[in-house]
Amino acid sequence: MSEKVDVVIIGAGAAGLMCAAQAGKRGRRVMVIDHAKKPGRKILISGGGRCNFTNYDVSAQNYLCRNPHFVKSALSQYTNWDFISMVSKYGIEFEERSHGQLFCLDSAKDIVKMLLEECDLPNISQRYQVETLDIQKTEQGFLLHTTQGDIECESLVVATGGLSMPKLGATPFGYKIAEQFGLPVISTTAGLVPFTLHVEDKDALAELSGIAVPAEIQAECGKSFKEALLFTHRGLSGPSVLQISSYWKPGQAVTINLVPEVDVDELLTRSREKHPNQTLKNTLARVLPKRLVEVFIERKLLVDKPLKQFNPKELEAIRETLEQWRVVPNGTEGYRTAEVTLGGVDTDVLSSKTMECKDIKGLYFAGEVMDVTGWLGGYNFQWAWSSGYVAGLNV
Repeated sequence: MSEKVDVVIIGAGAAGLMCAAQAGKRGRRVMVIDHAKKPGRKILISGGGRCNFTNYDVSAQNYLCRNPHFVKSALSQYTNWDFISMVSKYGIEFEERSHGQLFCLDSAKDIVKMLLEECDLPNISQRYQVETLDIQKTEQGFLLHTTQGDIECESLVVATGGLSMPKLGATPFGYKIAEQFGLPVISTTAGLVPFTLHVEDKDALAELSGIAVPAEIQAECGKSFKEALLFTHRGLSGPSVLQISSYWKPGQAVTINLVPEVDVDELLTRSREKHPNQTLKNTLARVLPKRLVEVFIERKLLVDKPLKQFNPKELEAIRETLEQWRVVPNGTEGYRTAEVTLGGVDTDVLSSKTMECKDIKGLYFAGEVMDVTGWLGGYNFQWAWSSGYVAGLNV
């Protein structure tokens, strides 16, 4: 005999738990199933264990999606302020970091605990270490064959996440469900992910590992981000790199301004007037890590000599070198370290107001499994809360 519930939610992550809580509050009989041992694994490790759960400033501009308007309805139905209100209601202390990012003061465990308390209703059940073997469409809804028996439901919510962080159990299962029902899936790649470099660049820059500098990075599409850049032993990382990685395509270059807060012309002109015998290396070491300047000199991107020996054209070239350092990444570190997955279930087949599939009644999607990717800074969690909430209101 199969078990009967109103709603089955596959995935006990941010979107799935949010959806369960809202559907449960409406009196729906809900079952959350997940192949993991515990809920909210990605929440727990996010933000260095502090969970960057949303941002003070959230709009459609902070998301990548083939249909840029798709996110607007859900974000307006359940806003960042709604989630902040819930966090405050539970007495969870949080802090604002740069760019409006909000983090738990204590631990990401507080967010998971809050979501589980929201789901602590007699009509919501949760099952873990459950594999879904097969899904069939029925007249009443759906029939799921799982390793813990068969389950019938009217509404099925796919909140399985993307492919990032496979160590946490990420799988392409959600995309397979979409494909089973004939729904298009936008090809996926790693997003918010460090760059790897070609051997020559990697070898030359490896000794800078651990050095961070303020930078502004621009992709060929014209998008740019101004945040810290971090040199690693494999390539480039830091917030600016993670942000731009979502806009970068293989084979393209990125242009990096290593001195976004410095007027290089003024620095060189004044230094030349006051200290004509000072070397370029010592001059630039006032605004950049000395080792970074030395690497640029070793690579013949800069020439080190007394400032008085540079002519105006050469000084201009120095500024261009620092403000328009062109790097062609070899690739990215991939899903292993990526924070999110770009691409996913095509939003054109989904209702932006309900998250329901337009042509398959009762089939919903929530969270990262869709072709919606937020910037770094709490935006992906906000999409999970908003899309999960909206699905929960309609299942």
